[in-house]
Amino acid sequence: MDALLQFEECIRDSPCFRRTLEQHESDVEELEGRVEKVVKLCSKVVEAGQVYTECNQLFLSALAEFTHYHSKHTVIANCLHQFNQGLQEMIQFHTMLLDQSQRAITQQLTHLLSQFLPHIREAQREFVRIGGDVELAAVKNAQISPNKPAEAERASHLLLATRKCFQHFALDYCLQLNNFKVQQKLDILNSVFSYFHAQYTFFHQGFDLLRDLEPTMKTMASELAQLSTECVSKRKDLENQHLLVQQRDACGEAVVVLSPSNEGSIQGYLFKRSRRKNKTWKRCWFSTNNNQLLYSKTHKELPTVLFDDLRLCAVKSLDSIDRRFCFELLSVQKGCVLQADSEELKMAWINAVQSCIDLAYREKVESEHTQVKPSPPVPVPDPPSLPAALGVALRGHGNNRCCDCGEAEPRWASVNLGITVCIECSGIHRSLGVHLSKVRSLTLDSWDPEQLKLLCVLGNDVINSIYECGPCDGVEKPSPQSPRQVREVWIRKKYVERSFVKRDSEPADAEAGRQQAGARLYQAALDGELVCMARALAQGAEVNWSNAEAGRTALIGAAIGGSLLACEFLLQNGANVNYRDQHGQAALHNAATRGHTGQVCLLLKRGANQYAADERGMDPLSIAIETAHADIVTLLRMARMNEEMRDSEGFFGSVGDDETFQDIFRDFSDMASHNPERLSRRQFSRSAEEGEEEDGVDGAAGGTEDEKT
Repeated sequence: MDALLQFEECIRDSPCFRRTLEQHESDVEELEGRVEKVVKLCSKVVEAGQVYTECNQLFLSALAEFTHYHSKHTVIANCLHQFNQGLQEMIQFHTMLLDQSQRAITQQLTHLLSQFLPHIREAQREFVRIGGDVELAAVKNAQISPNKPAEAERASHLLLATRKCFQHFALDYCLQLNNFKVQQKLDILNSVFSYFHAQYTFFHQGFDLLRDLEPTMKTMASELAQLSTECVSKRKDLENQHLLVQQRDACGEAVVVLSPSNEGSIQGYLFKRSRRKNKTWKRCWFSTNNNQLLYSKTHKELPTVLFDDLRLCAVKSLDSIDRRFCFELLSVQKGCVLQADSEELKMAWINAVQSCIDLAYREKVESEHTQVKPSPPVPVPDPPSLPAALGVALRGHGNNRCCDCGEAEPRWASVNLGITVCIECSGIHRSLGVHLSKVRSLTLDSWDPEQLKLLCVLGNDVINSIYECGPCDGVEKPSPQSPRQVREVWIRKKYVERSFVKRDSEPADAEAGRQQAGARLYQAALDGELVCMARALAQGAEVNWSNAEAGRTALIGAAIGGSLLACEFLLQNGANVNYRDQHGQAALHNAATRGHTGQVCLLLKRGANQYAADERGMDPLSIAIETAHADIVTLLRMARMNEEMRDSEGFFGSVGDDETFQDIFRDFSDMASHNPERLSRRQFSRSAEEGEEEDGVDGAAGGTEDEKT
């Protein structure tokens, strides 16, 4: 059967639906004209018997037009064509059949039009009227300033009620059109069949001629029975779908289309601000396709490309203008401000566009990896190289598959957890909040060496051995094909509730448990045992817990122990970099005291206060000079000089010096992560007469043994 109007598309009111609806309306008008023409000519045959031959010939010509109308239906078209040929030879017998013709043709087809067309016309008028009200309500709702909450609420309620009313009328209109589309084939074919059956019954004179048409009549009768069965079944299905969509989707809310098969694909209505001086807003239909953002002002025009390469774009929320729910797309060449109907739709668009950008980069990388390049006949070419951060991260145990669902080749990572995840799971990790999971792209974002080393030392296998050690209690572990709901339940139970973490022992009370976990975290940080630290945090240790003896936190313990990775792990998990113990010393004081250059560099990068003085009035620079650690003195003096120059000359001052400072810090950071043995402690000579430096104990800033490997 021919395509019918889809109720889901009716709810969305997309340009595609509008085009289909327009085609159906045109078909109804065309069919109405053809039916009226047939009926008129049939009546003329009855009233003007004297001109029977001429009128009957015209009628048969009009009947032949049905063949063209049903040209896509081969059986109906062939039957009508053969009947038309046979009736051309039977024109002299039609005088006796005028009465039968009136009942078979005029009455049934008129009944078809009178049964459906008045309801269709009435539904169409309401559809057009309420559609205009929706447009006016949407424009009024969009124009209200955020500073008028009462007026905004009234406008939102009006828009919701108007849209809901429109959706109900639109669904009813579609149902009327679909019922007519289904019924008209049955009635038309039944009418024609009745007419031909009268020919066969009452015209004994034409029996021999009509006998040749008997096989065709049988085929047509079989098709009629099949169409009748399909019509009843289809109408029942349409009514069920109509009721289901009305209960599920006709809620008055604006609808956007998210494609489950095409990640990042989204369609829906947005307001677009003109880039001209008047800054007018126009409601358009937007969609993403093939790494492009397109829009169309009306359903009659072809989509226009707004951004032809989303990889060159950035999307962000825009809260600084006088309209609500706005966001902005920026590229090198231009920018565009768009407005959604609600905060939820705005976030859905921002997330979808960002996913589309991420997917475009991912597909680009994958295409580069899989592309076959011509190679010279001699040495075997190396395998295609991955982006630097991605190549390092995937070396960790289990990092080549998503930590949560197992999807191959993940392109995202959680810095503080030390795991790699796929793009679908990364979106759920973001929703947990940065205090639980800090998600970054392995292909788009920049990574510090110590952050990448965390992914290698910890990694998916280690973290899963901690967070998935206990029983799952019937919770399904997701697979790469699992829907988002299953993934979200698993991830929240795993990292938020920590339902699968195995506890070492059951403490007497909550305070005792907190003390035990904090003590384990401090000792592990002091020893530089990253796995033990991750286990302690998973078991409920507070990252800023301080021991009773000296009031030291785990970060201070890591600075004392000399583990660069332990410091980075704690800082990524929310450790207070400026917390001071009972003697007024923070982690930076302790790192400077013990000559841990890598830790000093890291703590300065993470915002440590280099001017804080301990109970003796000594700041980190004074401590480094006192203990004669040359590299640390250099670092602290440069950091202080850079900060003073920036404060005195303003934001745009000392650009060269600031870049030099950053380059030196970057060199120290890389050396501390990759070549810690080169940061062996150097001391100033105590003798002024010698005037030269002497080497100290090796490896104070080098970190623990696991970092040197």
